[in-house]
Amino acid sequence: MANEALQAGIRLFQYRDKEGSRRRVYENASRLAEKLRSSGAVFIVNDHADIALATGADGVHLGQDDLPLAEARSLLGPDRVIGISTHSAEQAIRAESDGADYIGFGPLFATSTKDAGPMQGLERLRNVRRAVSLPILAIGGIDESNARSAIEAGADGIAVIGAVLRAPHIPNAITALLHGMGNRPA
Repeated sequence: MANEALQAGIRLFQYRDKEGSRRRVYENASRLAEKLRSSGAVFIVNDHADIALATGADGVHLGQDDLPLAEARSLLGPDRVIGISTHSAEQAIRAESDGADYIGFGPLFATSTKDAGPMQGLERLRNVRRAVSLPILAIGGIDESNARSAIEAGADGIAVIGAVLRAPHIPNAITALLHGMGNRPA
């Protein structure tokens, strides 16, 4: 699947496994880090700063209940990327002041992929865009029909799971998403 996404133009990948053991997360992240490093893509591990460090990933994406950002930065150092999920302007402002490199904001739209709390909507995304200068990745319920509205509301890119994994043909789904957002980074 990573090969198909690479061929379709994706250059940022996040490995997310909420069900697997830490050993499985480490083993899968190690394989992906090696594959993606040789392609020049950016590779982020979800939740686990220690596994990101151990696998040579480019960084980690933290949730609000994960390791505090300052501790992750201490572990990973100044050169690795740290992103954090946010669900309000206040959380986004705190992430920026704590030194995050980017934020994920959402869920923007209704999503069945994960329970990420109430839908935030485009107006709240606009408020977050006005509040922070960090890059914003819109998350939650994004597909080719609404990707452009996320970009127009202030997102710098989008994060998708269902729109790609549920598609019958992954490269076509990625192409549709890129087209839907005006060929900006997915």
